[in-house]
Amino acid sequence: MSPTQALFICFAPRYGKPSYFFPAWGRLFLLILLPFTATCSAGETTLSLDAAFPGGNIVLERVEGDNVYLKPDLRDTSGWWFYWNFRVRDISPGRTLTFDLGNPNPLGVRGPVVSTDNGRNWSWLGVEPCKGSTFTYTFPKCPAVHFAFTIPYVTSDLHVFLERWKHSPCLAVKRLCTSTGKRDVELLCAGSSSDPPRYRVLITARHHACETMASFVLEGLLDRVLAEGDTGNWFREHVQVVAIPFMDKDGVEKGDQGKNRRPRDHNRDYAGESIYPETAALRQYVENLSHPPCVALDLHCPYIRGERNELIYLVGSPNKAMWDNQQAFGASVQKANDSPLPYRPTDNLAHGTSWNTDANYKQGCNFAQWAETIPGMRMAASMEIPYANVGGAPVTPESARQFGGSIAEAIRSYLKDTCPVQAPLQP
Repeated sequence: MSPTQALFICFAPRYGKPSYFFPAWGRLFLLILLPFTATCSAGETTLSLDAAFPGGNIVLERVEGDNVYLKPDLRDTSGWWFYWNFRVRDISPGRTLTFDLGNPNPLGVRGPVVSTDNGRNWSWLGVEPCKGSTFTYTFPKCPAVHFAFTIPYVTSDLHVFLERWKHSPCLAVKRLCTSTGKRDVELLCAGSSSDPPRYRVLITARHHACETMASFVLEGLLDRVLAEGDTGNWFREHVQVVAIPFMDKDGVEKGDQGKNRRPRDHNRDYAGESIYPETAALRQYVENLSHPPCVALDLHCPYIRGERNELIYLVGSPNKAMWDNQQAFGASVQKANDSPLPYRPTDNLAHGTSWNTDANYKQGCNFAQWAETIPGMRMAASMEIPYANVGGAPVTPESARQFGGSIAEAIRSYLKDTCPVQAPLQP
């Protein structure tokens, strides 16, 4: 729903026709007064539908009987995108509603995700209850049911992760900057505490606020770096991983799409003067390092569906030397991959193919292009991790974390095999 609009719908028990009014106040709240049911002896049953929580996003259009018509809130997005996230409360158990999310169809290849425990656990509803852009759901007995395009990940989820590692001497939680919305933007340092470390690796996520599965991959990568064992020990001795979990912190919390944001996409904000505090602060942070990163990886999620959008891939550089290094890193990922999610370097997207052309970057320089210019950089790339399906395997928090662990193993292998000392890449 619009952040400045509330819609109240009242159903007359006798006539069953709704009346509407739109007050000038209210935020993301819908109250529906339903008629008598066979189980009610008196009065009216109620439910509420809203997106007034971190990461929430929905526009309510109308309600007709048991059919609810909604669509993603595009806010300051240029064009269409597909992220949405809402909850339903105070509904009678056993009641069935059909949700129509309009066109274009913003339902993914495994349907929506559903949570009945206030967002602590999620599952894919599957395609069986879906038809086009609609899905049908029969409500169990619980205080609230959350529905979303994909599994959400906001600051409270990051805090759960950080709580698990709060006693680790190998994880430092710092502040990169303060966002436009006055939120702290976290900067995590994991692994070696030497200054300088032998290697430094830079990992970012959520340049596009809605790309949530990237955050679970980042968690898995950091889990492997921080855990006891050969890999964790090697990172603690040789590598400092610098991670920025939320490059669009305000967008993550507000439930924005983030992709194609006006006036500029966060991932086109690396040329000239950055307009967002996060990108400006990251550029300054790297510039101030006496020993800059030699590997940089920006984690993303691709488009909603389609063959290429159901594969994991690296986005190729136009620089032939960098493309070769990206392919070598991809080979390390493939070899290390012990997750259920398949990855093949042959799926990497070479520059000049599909959407990866110069025309796609007219709005500005992206993270990977900027990172290539960092002195001593050996491998810089964006990696796309699908929202729901990879080669037939479901994407879940668990499988995404496992794949993130494989990336950590690949970084270790890549650095040991190809970067015995940190040296700049010649163009």
